[in-house]
Amino acid sequence: MTLMLASVTGPEEAEIAVRYGADIVDLKEVGARFGAVTSAVVRATVAAVAQRRPVSAVVGEVADIETIVAIGSELASAGPDYLKIGLPPEALRDDFIAALALLARRTKLIGVMFADLSAGRTADGALFSVMARSGFAGVMLDTARKTGARLLDLMDVTALARFIDAARAHGLMAGLAGSLETPDIPRLLPLKPGVMGFRRALCAGNDRQAQIDAGAVAAVRALIPAGAQQLPRGADATWKVDYRILAARGYSVDPEKATDRIFVRDFDLPISIGAYIHEHTKPQTVRFNVEARIYRSDRVAENMNDVFSYDLITDAIRMIVAQEHIALVETLAERIAASVLTHPRVASVTVRIEKLDIGPGSVGVEIMRERPAEARVHLFSAAGGNGV
Repeated sequence: MTLMLASVTGPEEAEIAVRYGADIVDLKEVGARFGAVTSAVVRATVAAVAQRRPVSAVVGEVADIETIVAIGSELASAGPDYLKIGLPPEALRDDFIAALALLARRTKLIGVMFADLSAGRTADGALFSVMARSGFAGVMLDTARKTGARLLDLMDVTALARFIDAARAHGLMAGLAGSLETPDIPRLLPLKPGVMGFRRALCAGNDRQAQIDAGAVAAVRALIPAGAQQLPRGADATWKVDYRILAARGYSVDPEKATDRIFVRDFDLPISIGAYIHEHTKPQTVRFNVEARIYRSDRVAENMNDVFSYDLITDAIRMIVAQEHIALVETLAERIAASVLTHPRVASVTVRIEKLDIGPGSVGVEIMRERPAEARVHLFSAAGGNGV
């Protein structure tokens, strides 16, 4: 299950967050980059929330370990369930984390890494091992510069999946934040993060220094259903469609009416593919064309709950091709089709894959898969050959 974390400034915003469905109330000073709150604010908010939700508090990101321990100890005495601590530059991280072991015995610590400041250790198993040995409860990815690039501008879904998997392998809860917006939610849910954190998307006018807005909190909550099973990540996973739920949301379950189509065209990626030995040594440019036939809503789309995003298709392709060398384009096409069909809105999918580096023209495969699975395969060669 993925929990919704709402960053708030104090008791008043905390009440809005709780009332409209946040799973975790997160206290921070929003005027600063990763600003620590005072113990008085933490104590007042903990009292106002009254154990209805877990409360976390930001300690800050001061590199001086003595200062961090002092601030963390003071905030821990105010009663939050979690403390979020910004991790320093990479050269100092391991010693810094180990020095927090005593504080980790008093309260649950979340180490926060900044994607816009990191030089690549965001999925470092050795670093996560130090965190686990030091008693940290979890690790979170965020962005330091709140007016700069967003998390998904800095890291694609494959890198985020590696971060989540590495954290989980060391027994750490993995969280994602960093100016996340509502269209990001369906893209990130298949990765199964333990937490998704929001501030800007919850505020009036998307101004992170404005007060959080009840309607915005509810809109984010609606995209992360409480207790809902997340989409399976693996391409071979199956998804059981509850057609009653689809009907209640206004989607037709009549295959003859499932006429809306979402498509991705001429999506080119360098990938490792091919059955020949020489094809293992360097990437080849491959073109993807994917069209998904979607159960049609009987109402006009108004928000992300009403659409199936094309990002889900491109993200699935990126994740599948990043996993390993794939010998056959037929195998790749099947994995992409299976992944797209895990989404309950999808009635059928057509996947066309072309290898562009073979010679004049292109060669490849096109398949169509339906729910329930009925397949037709069309091999083609624009160059007139029959290779794959």
